[in-house]
Amino acid sequence: MKPLLLIKNVNLYAPEHMGMKDILICNEKVIEIQPEINPDTIGLPCEIIDGENAAAVPGYVDQHVHITGGGGEAGFYSRVPEIMLSEITSAGVTTVIGVLGTDGTSRSHESLLAKAKGLEEEGITAYIMTGSYEYPLKTITGDARKDIILMDKVIGIGEVAVSDYRSSEMTYEEFKRTATQAFLGGMLSGKCSPLHLHMGSGQDGLKYLFRLIDETDIPASRIIPTHVNRSASLFKEAMEYAKKGGYIDITTGVRPESGFLSSISLHEGLKVCIDNNVPIEKITMSSDGNGSMSVPQKNGKAKLLTTKLCTLHEEVRIAVTETGIPLETVLKLCTVNPAKAYGLYPSKGCIRTGSDADILLLDNDMYIDSVIAKGQFHIRNKNKVLKGTFEN
Repeated sequence: MKPLLLIKNVNLYAPEHMGMKDILICNEKVIEIQPEINPDTIGLPCEIIDGENAAAVPGYVDQHVHITGGGGEAGFYSRVPEIMLSEITSAGVTTVIGVLGTDGTSRSHESLLAKAKGLEEEGITAYIMTGSYEYPLKTITGDARKDIILMDKVIGIGEVAVSDYRSSEMTYEEFKRTATQAFLGGMLSGKCSPLHLHMGSGQDGLKYLFRLIDETDIPASRIIPTHVNRSASLFKEAMEYAKKGGYIDITTGVRPESGFLSSISLHEGLKVCIDNNVPIEKITMSSDGNGSMSVPQKNGKAKLLTTKLCTLHEEVRIAVTETGIPLETVLKLCTVNPAKAYGLYPSKGCIRTGSDADILLLDNDMYIDSVIAKGQFHIRNKNKVLKGTFEN
């Protein structure tokens, strides 16, 4: 048994602000949180970490990462390689959900599943979604519902493209059938199992989603549209969807400064949501990390962009330090909210007794100082202390 880990005198956001606390970790779990824990009374070997001048926040849950690489839309040379462990952990992400993306031909769910298992062995938590951009869905067993029921690592269907020129132009009946597969798969396996939708900039917008929740008994919370900040008109629809009980996912990798000129950044979008009384508990954020796309420029040429997981924390920091949104509010979008949306709470998305020991330590300037995943340091004092198998 490795020594216990005691973080002393740290400003705890769980993500609710809890004030100054001591946090005791045993192996992969948080076992005690108190105003003061005396190490002399523990009775076991214990490493003490001074948390003074730091804030402890839950490790981020990123529900949309191309762990085996995305892209390919500009030709074979534009296929993004598999992601490495430290690119995930350096971004503050301790739980990742892998998606396939545009290319369901030269990339497979078998590889996606193997990569997720590899990341688990390297020390973080990883899940995947079955299905793909296209319809009929690409799956492992040949049936999306069967994938969800029989495979622990499969926790939903996605990303399925709608309202996008790259989609398969699903009919409404095909869309409803897909949503039903996700819902029934979750019901029979005890998972939340949402349908995770890639939203394009097509004129149909969220039309299918509003119709589905009006005409069926499938809860709005089981259909999660992502990239909703790619345009002002789509974002306006998304806010209405959230008010009807659905989750909406803002993509931090899609923002004007990254080349998506018509998009709305997370910190701007969240401020608009707050001003329009959109329920904060129905908003999530993800990076679309390790993906790539060809973005048209004003000069008529295309620019190849690779989306980064680090945009997640960059937008958290900007929202707090520049937009003035409270840290505990912003944190919900990448911790407790996605954890609840995917049925991972209370193990993930929070710091509480019994939760997994996934903790970030932020310095006074709101930069990531240390990353603990499953009770083990991956980043410590801004240095990578644990790297992936094939990292230099």
